[in-house]
Amino acid sequence: MSPVGFGIMTATQHVIFALVEDFTHVAFACAVDPLRIANLISGRPLYRWTYASLDGVTARSSDDTCVQVQHRFDSLPDCDRLFVLSGINMQTGDHPELLAALRRMDRFKETRIGALCSGSWILARGGFLNGREAAIHWEYHDGFIEEFPEVNLLRNVFVADARHPTASGGTATADLMLHLISEDHGHELSVAVADQMVYNAVREATAAQKVSLQSRNGMRNRHLSAAILRMKGSMDQPVSPTLIAKELGISARQLERLFGKYLNTSPKKYYMEMRLERARHLLVQTEMSIIDVAVACGFESPGHFSRVYRTAFGVTPMMQRHRLA
Repeated sequence: MSPVGFGIMTATQHVIFALVEDFTHVAFACAVDPLRIANLISGRPLYRWTYASLDGVTARSSDDTCVQVQHRFDSLPDCDRLFVLSGINMQTGDHPELLAALRRMDRFKETRIGALCSGSWILARGGFLNGREAAIHWEYHDGFIEEFPEVNLLRNVFVADARHPTASGGTATADLMLHLISEDHGHELSVAVADQMVYNAVREATAAQKVSLQSRNGMRNRHLSAAILRMKGSMDQPVSPTLIAKELGISARQLERLFGKYLNTSPKKYYMEMRLERARHLLVQTEMSIIDVAVACGFESPGHFSRVYRTAFGVTPMMQRHRLA
């Protein structure tokens, strides 16, 4: 492939990927490969990348792939960008070595420190995202909001914050890297990299992570969409379907028909499933007490919460917690 005349930055940028044990491999590949392809297409070493882990020897992904690394968390070299990449179970540790190194780097260097997939949880724990917008994989949203209320969490695929860019994981990591390549070396190179990846659906930062309810169900009913948004916004203090219908200017019977037609369920059942799913996320992702989880999800008593939860998931909230221990 012949070199192409892309410009803007001239010096080679050094990118470090801090790989936390059980990191997500798909996000890892989507982060590294766009940089490799940018070098290939331009015919120049625009980027170089190295890896870091806790022991400085290897890092294991969630699919048991072992990656050889060049650095330990407690002895990171100078670099232009650093991305924290983690996957499952990252919220169970405090990551003191990594956070201490990142704080030193943030205090004394010009490094842009970002996060991929669930790595935003680690940056938030270290206080890096306070007062900033951030993205994280949608599965961690409920727990993240409860744990880090000082962070403005968005449901976008990525957030291109100037200091701490974050991507929600999966192929959204490629979207962020293509965006950064565009910033560094121009839109033309970014498009060429995407073409080489056979990636013709590159998303902007404002794209939502999950397929919208309207798209998923082929519906465009504004009353149903508004009802679901109302439910989502008041899970800690549930509102009756009758009141929701009144606020929307329709009858309770009309609301029942809409949920039946598009979602094959009732408003009451849909609302309960939504609250229980949020409760499951909080139990799995946070250390909130079961009483606090019950209150956050609109249950007046732990006993009622436990009975409803067991009916839905086959285990009590306490048993759910013990499974993670």
